[in-house]
Amino acid sequence: MTAYWINTFSAIHDETKLARYIELAGPAMRAAGGVFLARGNPVHVLEGTSALRTTVIRFDSAEAAVAAYHSEAYQAALTELGDGAERDIRILNALDGST
Repeated sequence: MTAYWINTFSAIHDETKLARYIELAGPAMRAAGGVFLARGNPVHVLEGTSALRTTVIRFDSAEAAVAAYHSEAYQAALTELGDGAERDIRILNALDGST
């Protein structure tokens, strides 16, 4: 079942570390089968307080998304990010059309 990786930044402490993370994370996600659907700063924030970077990536399954997170390439990106940002990552299954 298709799944979506949603990464929302709640704080950015170091733009240089974030830039290096972005350089490495994109190729790591694509190599793991991820397809970027949206990324960047929100156009509108209707509820909540964070207007920081958000990314939505489609994977063939939740298992593929979790495997991408644990991949050597993505872990290297996380090492570069270090304490440069705070964020939330969620993996959601797509609706199957019956709900």
